[in-house]
Amino acid sequence: MLARTKAFVKSLLARRHQAKRADALRASRRLITKTELRSGLESLGIRAGDTVMLHSSLKSIGYVDGGPRTVLEALVDAVGPSGTLVVPTYWLPGGTILATCKLDGYVFDPRKHGSHLGRLPSEFLTFDGIARSIHPTHSVAAIGRHARDVTERHHLAPSIFGEGSPWERVHALDGKVIGLGISMGPVTFYHLIEDRMLDRFPLPVRLDTEYRLPCLDWNGQRVEVPVVPLDPRFMPQRIDAPKRDDLRDYFRDEFDARGLLSWADVGEGRSWSIPARDFAAHLETLIGEGITWYSTAEELARRPIRPRADTGIS
Repeated sequence: MLARTKAFVKSLLARRHQAKRADALRASRRLITKTELRSGLESLGIRAGDTVMLHSSLKSIGYVDGGPRTVLEALVDAVGPSGTLVVPTYWLPGGTILATCKLDGYVFDPRKHGSHLGRLPSEFLTFDGIARSIHPTHSVAAIGRHARDVTERHHLAPSIFGEGSPWERVHALDGKVIGLGISMGPVTFYHLIEDRMLDRFPLPVRLDTEYRLPCLDWNGQRVEVPVVPLDPRFMPQRIDAPKRDDLRDYFRDEFDARGLLSWADVGEGRSWSIPARDFAAHLETLIGEGITWYSTAEELARRPIRPRADTGIS
């Protein structure tokens, strides 16, 4: 009994200490308002009627009055009733696609499974009126005019990211890909190009094995979804790998040199936006010139970034 009492007091004191630290942190940081976020999004080129696929870092945006919900509300307000906000809400209980495919007894259920991607996607799943795709590893949620069109066929798509997927639909709708407070590394849109090119992609980044993973739809009916995992061998050299700052910097400078990126501060986070079709088209151009989001430092050195004047782009 005494030991339990001591443990309770210790836990209580620890929680009070954490609360005081949080209060001190809040007092020391500038408060970001929804109005400021809206202004930043407008500077980024986000307009009413846009279809926007979000990638973000809440921490980089700063201390927001109202937290993640305020950020999401600012985005919903920015695209308006005629626009669509699309948010990746991946659920990967195995940590990777391959490990998730090998789990025993795993059945994805959009009614109970949240997101492993952090506070913003998790908060988005609490919004009224969202649509969410049925997918065992890469579920995507959306709200707005095209929400159902973006999400409803994902479980029928022959690949995770290709034809019929939310990424293909955002591309078809001439949407925008935005990164709030992040680099060009953690962006799933790259995989759309891999799945569209299939055997023509320069590297065999997909495994040969197709898994069929069980899911429940919104009515509780069981469906099986085809999943071909990414090959883990290539993950350490990919643009989102921790040690690939060189590749992230190269892509930022390359797309900037082509005039394809819009930049603005959203809160405290330096943020970017790019039309999905321009993003895809230039990725395919780079592939033709020997550059992918898996390129080695040696491959990057063989293809220096050219100023816009050298390309004939004005």
